[in-house]
Amino acid sequence: MLVDLIGSALAAMDGMKFTDLAACPSCDGPVTGHDLRAKRFAVMLEDGEERTIRVSVKRFYCQNCGRLCYADAPFYPDTRLAAPIVDLCILLSEQMPFNRVAQHLRAMGIIVDRGTIRNYASRDFGTIPATELFGIPLPLSLLNLAISTLGRERCPIIGAEALTACGFPSADRTAPHSKGPLKERDQRYN
Repeated sequence: MLVDLIGSALAAMDGMKFTDLAACPSCDGPVTGHDLRAKRFAVMLEDGEERTIRVSVKRFYCQNCGRLCYADAPFYPDTRLAAPIVDLCILLSEQMPFNRVAQHLRAMGIIVDRGTIRNYASRDFGTIPATELFGIPLPLSLLNLAISTLGRERCPIIGAEALTACGFPSADRTAPHSKGPLKERDQRYN
């Protein structure tokens, strides 16, 4: 059941686009669209075959400082996999050796090599909110993503909802299913 839940959550992300960025994260200057980049969200094992789940993340050019910056997306800086996968790697590596983490992930249908797991475990991403399910520590980012994709075949999850599910602070400004006007919603978070 857990494998199916995680698998469906990751598969639902395939092809999703993250295109929103209010201002440059470096200087808070105005930004203009530059291009759309494909990023690897996760690598899954389906029927013995590897399947790469990719999302598109828009890049912006800052009009003040000239930097290229990415739209809000559920990725930690300098990581090649999405934050929920990184969180899961770190939580499992706190309980077992890296090679066993890779084996557990593979049993869940997620492919991450032990060297990547070791690299993620050596970095500080802050406290990872988690809960235990079926004796396995699972990050809330992955569980919330799985819950938000349940029963949504006809109405797929959108980028802002995925950001909120993954716990990214910048997504708090785009509360899913809010019926209030955008100006009113933005004022609540200023």
